Amino acid sequence: MNDLLKEICLKKREEIEINKRRCSLSSLEKLLPDKSNKGFKILAQKSQINKKNNIIAEIKKQSPSAGEIIKNFIPENIAIQYEQSGAGAISILTENSFFKGHIDHLSIIRQKTNLPILRKDFIIDPYQIFESKVYKADAILLIVTILSDKKIIEFIKIADEIGLDCIIESHTTEELQRTIKFNYPIIGINNRNLDNLSIDINNTIELIKKIPKDFTIIGESGINSRSDILNYNQSGVFNFLIGEKLLTSKNINLKFKELLNND
Repeated sequence: MNDLLKEICLKKREEIEINKRRCSLSSLEKLLPDKSNKGFKILAQKSQINKKNNIIAEIKKQSPSAGEIIKNFIPENIAIQYEQSGAGAISILTENSFFKGHIDHLSIIRQKTNLPILRKDFIIDPYQIFESKVYKADAILLIVTILSDKKIIEFIKIADEIGLDCIIESHTTEELQRTIKFNYPIIGINNRNLDNLSIDINNTIELIKKIPKDFTIIGESGINSRSDILNYNQSGVFNFLIGEKLLTSKNINLKFKELLNND
C-alpha cells in the first residue's frame, strides 16, 4: 500500500472512531431497515448475460488524481440527470478528506432516484457496512489492496446478512487471484493503479482472460468513449463504472447517448 492509500485509510480510521462516539455500532444496528435493496447485483449480472451495456454513473466532487472536478457540486441534481440520461445505477463517493464526499449524500440521493446506489469509499471497518445500509446504499465497494482475505470474507458475510451487495475490486493479477477465491459473483477491475494513479485502459481486458466465465465483471476508470466500450464488449464486459468523463462533459445526456449509442 502506498503512502497516499495509507494516509486515506488513516484518516478514515480517525473518522470512524469519531462516528462511533456519536452513534455506537449497537445503536446503528437498531436503525437498520429491512434487507431489501434495489438489485445492484442482479442488474449487473443481467447486463452481462443479456450483453446489454450498463453504466454505473459516479458522483464525486474531486479526486487526488483530477483535483476539483465540479465547482458547484449539488449531488442530487447530478443523480437526477444520470437517471434521466440512462444510467443503470449510481456510484456515490462518500470519502470526505480527499474526495469531498459525505455519507449524507446517500440518503439525499435515495430520495431523488429509484436506481441502485453503490457507496464507494474505503471500507475498512464493519461499522461502515452497517452505516451504508442505514444511509440507504444498495451496495458497497470492497478494495482488495487495502483489505486482508479475512476481512473481505467477514465483510461479505455482514453485507449479505443485512441486504447489501458488493463489488470486490482488484487491479493486479495477484489481487485477482485472491478475489476469485472468495467466489463472490461481482468483480470490479480498476484500470487505475492506486500506487501512482496512472490508468491503463487495457488492464480490464487483460485480466478478464484469467477470470472464470461465471463471474460478472465491472470495468472501472478511464473508460471515455464508445470505442472503449465496444472493445470491452468484445472481451465480454458490459458493466462500466464511469465518473469523470460524465461529470466533465458539457452535456451529460449527450455523453450517455454517445457511450450507449442511443439515438
